[in-house]
Amino acid sequence: MIGIIRKKITQEELYQYCEAHFKTFVKFVADIEKEILAAGGELHADTEKELLESGSKQSNLWGGNFYPWKHPNERLEYTSFINIRSRDNNTSMEVMDSEIRRKMQILAANLLLNEDETMHMPEPG
Repeated sequence: MIGIIRKKITQEELYQYCEAHFKTFVKFVADIEKEILAAGGELHADTEKELLESGSKQSNLWGGNFYPWKHPNERLEYTSFINIRSRDNNTSMEVMDSEIRRKMQILAANLLLNEDETMHMPEPG
């Protein structure tokens, strides 16, 4: 399950993205220029491919992991193999640029789960 997210999703939708592969988190790729995310999939590269096919530019795409049940300060990991790009001055799996990290954080809050929100488990049934 991979989806391009252009507007805020519900907690139920976020739960479904998590549940599809890793249960406790979802992989995502942020397009920091278009201000959208692609979420889901087993690999960041799969999610990245969706954004590239929809017209995103490689230099604007950054991968991370989102843990909705953690404390807001601990929800984001800025780590992915797709982030290793010497041409974009990022030679690590981790996003090193603080401005890119800030943009990723804003997108995750605006489209996935705001820092004021607490993720709840869905009702059985």
